[in-house]
Amino acid sequence: MKNGNDSNSLQVSSRPATQRRAHVFISGRVQGVFFRAETRRQASGLGLTGWVRNLEDNRVEAILEGGEDAIERMLDWCRKGPALSHVTRVEVLEEPPTDEFEDFRIRY
Repeated sequence: MKNGNDSNSLQVSSRPATQRRAHVFISGRVQGVFFRAETRRQASGLGLTGWVRNLEDNRVEAILEGGEDAIERMLDWCRKGPALSHVTRVEVLEEPPTDEFEDFRIRY
């Protein structure tokens, strides 16, 4: 019988493996309206990891990683955005999940 200290024993992750990764580009009036801060708040509340940032072309870009349902709920929110925003387009690119993030952050 092998003990738990054996180098061949399985390691259990403290969080479930990522199921989906979405690379999102949001267009419209999405800068200067708290879009990044609200995106971080919404994504963190859904248990997603990744990041969000402003782009020079006035869009917002985000990487979302997590469960399928949480990603869909976040994408629904991105199509509306915070109260002061006016979203005109959301482009979603599916990418292989990397599980590289520990939390959800704003990038500058």
